[in-house]
Formats: sequence, C-alpha cells, structure tokens
Amino acid sequence: MELITQIKSLADKINQLKDKIETEESTKHAFVLPFINLLGYDTFNPTEVVPEFTADIGLKKGEKVDYAIFQNEEPILIVECKNWKEDLTVHNSQLFRYFHVSKTRFALLTNGIQYQFYTDLEEKNKMDEKPFLEFDITNLKENTVHEINKFHKSHFDVDKIVDNASALKYTREIQKQISEELQTPSNEFVRLFANRVYAGRLTEKVMEEFKGLVHRAYNQLISDKINDRLNSALNKEAQKQKTDQVEAVEETKINTTEEEMEGYRIVVAILRRKLPTDRIVCRDTQSYFGILLDDNNRKPLCRLHLNGGKKYIGLFHEQKNEVKQHIQSVDDIYLFEKELLTTAALYETE
Repeated sequence: MELITQIKSLADKINQLKDKIETEESTKHAFVLPFINLLGYDTFNPTEVVPEFTADIGLKKGEKVDYAIFQNEEPILIVECKNWKEDLTVHNSQLFRYFHVSKTRFALLTNGIQYQFYTDLEEKNKMDEKPFLEFDITNLKENTVHEINKFHKSHFDVDKIVDNASALKYTREIQKQISEELQTPSNEFVRLFANRVYAGRLTEKVMEEFKGLVHRAYNQLISDKINDRLNSALNKEAQKQKTDQVEAVEETKINTTEEEMEGYRIVVAILRRKLPTDRIVCRDTQSYFGILLDDNNRKPLCRLHLNGGKKYIGLFHEQKNEVKQHIQSVDDIYLFEKELLTTAALYETE
C-alpha cells in the first residue's frame, strides 16, 4: 500500500476517533504511534523507537522527550507530542531545549493532527524557530506526502533532507509573505508597482488609491486564471463528448455481417499456426472489416472489403501499404495463405 493511501486511512481514523480522545497519552497511542509506524519504524522495538527518551538539560536532570527514533544506534528524530486539542505554537520552546542537547538534526512537534518538522538551518545544533515542513494530516497535498516519505526508514538520508529543508522552509515563508502582501499590501509593495505604472508623485492619497488597485488587480488576475483553467477544462470535456458522440453515431452505422465473420474465422485458421488466436483481433469500420495483431492499428494483418459490388482482401507487406486483391468469395482467402503468414512474421521480427 502506498504511503499516501496509508496516510489517508489514518486521517479517516483520526476524524472518526478524535472526539473520543481526551488525553495526551491517548493522542500518542491513537494518532502519533500509527504515523511513526507508517514511516517504517517498529514502535514495539525499544532500540528503534525509544519512548520517554532522556534529554538532560543543564541542571535539569530527567527531562524526557516523548519519543526518539534511532537508526544505527543514533537518534535521527525526536518527537514531542501534545493533546490533539492543543495549539502547537505554545510548545516549541520545550522542544527547542531538547533539540539543543540531542545529537539529532530533526525534531517533530505534533498533536497527532498538526505536524511541524524542525531542523537547524540557521545555526548548527540550534533548532530553528520556524519549521521547514508543516502540515495537517487530515488535509494533505500530494507534494507534502512526497516530503514526508523522505523520513521513511527505507530511504532516510540526513543530508538530502537538510539540503531540501532550506528550499521548503523559505518557499513556504515566501508564499506566506506574498499572500499577506496581496491581501493587505504594504507601502513598499504598493510602491513597487505604482512606480512602474504611475508617472506622477506618489502622495499619501495616491498610495492609498494604489493599495486598492493592487489588491483588486491581484484578485482579478487570480479570477481570470481560474476561469481560463475552467474554460480550458470545459472545452476539452466538450470536445471529448463531441468526439464520443461522433464515434457512437459511426458505430451505429456499422453492421458486421456473417460473411465478414466467416472471413475472419478463415484468417484465424490460417494464422493460428504462427500466432495464438487471442492475438488475432477483428475491428469493423464503415469502410472495411479490419483484422489486426494485438488489436493494434499499426499492425494490420489484412482487411476485408465485402460489402460493395466487388469483394477484395487487402494485404500488407513490408511498407504496410494496403494492396487490394479481388476475390470471388471468402473461400478465396485461402489462396493468400502465404502472404498472410509473411505479414504476421514481419511483426514478430519488429
């Protein structure tokens, strides 16, 4: 089962159970430990997942972090858990202290629903104030699952995660800043655009006017982008429906005759010496009755033209151009046994 499927299953379980979970301990067992299991770590193995990991801080002895995940006898991730109802922002200082005295490069603060992964990008062995990866397990995007997967036991790589953490962290912060600027534009942001489009002096009144213009322009731009995508999707769907309707109409005009099926059976009887019968497929059209190898249009074995005034068999050689041969009846197909077997052999050598 893929990780994304497993996480969605856990998210469903969380939504069903959370109102019945009252304590931090219950949160750990019902929500957090199953997540650690999904990452491939054995929560029943005390050498791999250590509960109540001791993290003595200065004069404070016996300080413990909820879990430490070990690999090659070294801690690779410490985990601090809170009740699912608690806001995580008031608890990262405690994890900050634990991180400082541990040998790990990663720390996780979670209430079983919100997850915040930290590292030490700004100063070595000192946990950053802001997480580089943050998500709500009940509302995950596929690209986030890709980042979570990097912590899986089977391909955990400290250097790769750290290298990527910087891009993740600062991309998220930039997105946040852009969002804030576009919702409530700062003077610096407004001035950036006003200077480019307005030739006059940027007085306080002009700046106030441009704040509204920047905000409106952004909303209009987003709306237009969404409409363009919707229209593109609708046009594609309309085109697909039109194509389906045309094909459906064409199919209703196709009448496969018993004579065509008899011809098909003769071709199968000839070619079965070289090919399994399930690879010889017929496909009727308005113009001809086609017989294909593996139901592949690029591998025509022959075509039967039996519904006009004269009857023909269309044969294919190395260039795959159809050459029509006149026949009196479908029994004459046996006369072209050699050609049919030669065509079948051509495809087998491709």
